[in-house]
Amino acid sequence: MARKGDGRAIGIDLGTTYSCVAAWRHDRIEIIPNDQGNRTTPSHVAFTAAERLIGDAAKNQVAENPINTVFDAKRLIGRKFSDSTVQKDMIFWPFKVIPGADGKPIIVVTYKGEEREFSAEEISSMVLTKMKDIAEAYLGSTVTDAVVTVPAYFNDSQRQATKDAGTIAGLKVMRIINEPTAAAIAYGLDKGGDVAKDVLIFDLGGGTFDVSVATIEDGLVEVKATAGDTHLGGHDMDNRMVNHFLKEFKSKTGKDISGNSRAVRRLKSACERAKRILSSNLEAQIQIESLFEGIDLFTTVTRAKFVYLNMDLFKKCMELVESCLSDANVEKSSVDEVVLVGGSSRIPKVQQMLKELFGGKEAYKTINPDEAVAYGAAVLSTKLSGEGNGKVQKLILLDVTPLSLGIETNEDLMSVYVPRNSPIPTRKEKIHYTMYDNQTDVKFPVYEGERSKSKENNLLGEFTLHDIPPAPRGVSKFKVCMDIDANGIMNVSAEHITTGMKKSITITNDKGRLSKEDIERMIGDAEKYKLEDGEFRKKVEARCALEDYTYDMRDTIRSAAKVTAADKMKMEDAFESFTQWLKSNQHAEIYVFKDKMKELQTIFNPIIAKMM
Repeated sequence: MARKGDGRAIGIDLGTTYSCVAAWRHDRIEIIPNDQGNRTTPSHVAFTAAERLIGDAAKNQVAENPINTVFDAKRLIGRKFSDSTVQKDMIFWPFKVIPGADGKPIIVVTYKGEEREFSAEEISSMVLTKMKDIAEAYLGSTVTDAVVTVPAYFNDSQRQATKDAGTIAGLKVMRIINEPTAAAIAYGLDKGGDVAKDVLIFDLGGGTFDVSVATIEDGLVEVKATAGDTHLGGHDMDNRMVNHFLKEFKSKTGKDISGNSRAVRRLKSACERAKRILSSNLEAQIQIESLFEGIDLFTTVTRAKFVYLNMDLFKKCMELVESCLSDANVEKSSVDEVVLVGGSSRIPKVQQMLKELFGGKEAYKTINPDEAVAYGAAVLSTKLSGEGNGKVQKLILLDVTPLSLGIETNEDLMSVYVPRNSPIPTRKEKIHYTMYDNQTDVKFPVYEGERSKSKENNLLGEFTLHDIPPAPRGVSKFKVCMDIDANGIMNVSAEHITTGMKKSITITNDKGRLSKEDIERMIGDAEKYKLEDGEFRKKVEARCALEDYTYDMRDTIRSAAKVTAADKMKMEDAFESFTQWLKSNQHAEIYVFKDKMKELQTIFNPIIAKMM
């Protein structure tokens, strides 16, 4: 089917560590390589004295510029600065994080000699912009729409913040979809047949863990249950190793390097490399020259030691798998396939524990764990935009709510309307009564979470019915309805049964979200940074053109036979003068490079003319 409209639609896996983008092209879904030829792009943004770097370029310079290289934005997005997980992670981040308005975490960096502040949404939007640019260069057309993935256990705040990041990046976010659900779509398109299969998606990435059970049959992907932890992934395993070697270094040298951001970042990079090596080798070397005060760290970590340091995290993954199976009411023996997704699912001990849990069943490894989520997101974006073939358009997706949803009742109790893992869309109704004599106002706070005490859950929004006729406690009745559509957008309404007085709210979780003005400002900032990046590229191109010209002239004149000694001397003097000038004018304005070009041409062109 032909796409309606001007722009293309893509699927983006916005990952903690790496991001991936895919789109419909040549009658199939294609994973799109970046400008380095890599099929995944680091979710890193770096700020320097001269430019902003995103992706591979940002990650490649992290050792030299740790305090201004931002990563793990996904672990901050939609959270509060006071969140215990944010406080724990801050120990391992070389960049500065401070509390901002409404308790939002704000990232502080130095960019072009000035201190700048960015929200996690802005950093994520920069990564999304990079993925958009990668897709546009590959597809040769404008990209306007995207399906963006999030961990299944992201709460409403985190989902809305991710959607805001997409808006700042200039994308219309068609749908926010759960990562394991996207992977299930990828599996379904690849292996879905006429016979229904129960599939368990085990998604262990850099920062988050999700597990989902889905039934897949001939274009239908029905998620039965999902479970997970938005703060469990490969980074936590790296951090366990970092802590171990910090202690080892201190016991051997008496030096505590935990306060040195550059040393900790170098150690973390070495631990991340060691973790990858341990997926295929039984031991890995960690060799860091002059880690701290000229002291080297040369040591070894074995696979057994890595497992020992992280065994509780692996066990937690297995517990969540069992919980998800129980919620889905699916026996382990009934699971047809266990599909591995996410880079950390390659860890041998994780695969071994999964195999034991499922009675010796080998995991399905045909799908690329780094690309499956983006692939599934692209399938959905293709369907929603009217592209693709019959198989794509036939897709039916039935997802579930990851967290319980309800209303606060008397004494701070959470009255659950929609239990977690309920299929969506859904509609639930309940009757509520007044709690006090002669009560004329009734408040309806809406929460998500699994705690009985409503205040310990996440407040999504609230509304109040005013001017209720006074009556004894428990006499006035209200019909409360909670309605969730296929996009996960929730409408809650309450009606006073006697008078018919009614009020409703669409939950968009404005509390803690960016305001419309903030988003518009950030969109403007994103455009400004993109223009600045473009100007910087033009400067670099002008400087490179000048250098190329000067070196070409030097080589041509040096090798020519018909050049006088005086002209050669004139060229050598001009060349030497140029190289000295360039040292102090690396970041000059474009017109300066162009003026220098004209100056050199007046020297070199007459010499070249004599050679003709």
